Amino acid sequence: MRSDLVFGALSHVSNRYQLCQLASKATRKLHKPNTRLQDTTNEVLVRFHSANPGTGPSAETSAVQPVERRRAA
Repeated sequence: MRSDLVFGALSHVSNRYQLCQLASKATRKLHKPNTRLQDTTNEVLVRFHSANPGTGPSAETSAVQPVERRRAA
């Protein structure tokens, strides 16, 4: 049930209002066309249960080298 997912996600986020804000932003970014919005929301809450949503991406992913720009000939 979704209430179990919400309580699991509250283990990383202490404020319910903040959890709602983070979950709505993540749902908008992760939602794929032709899928149910409820399923995407549940997936976001499962992810919040296993990881802290407020930390953002890890340092490894942010340290990706920039892509070279092509120059016009």
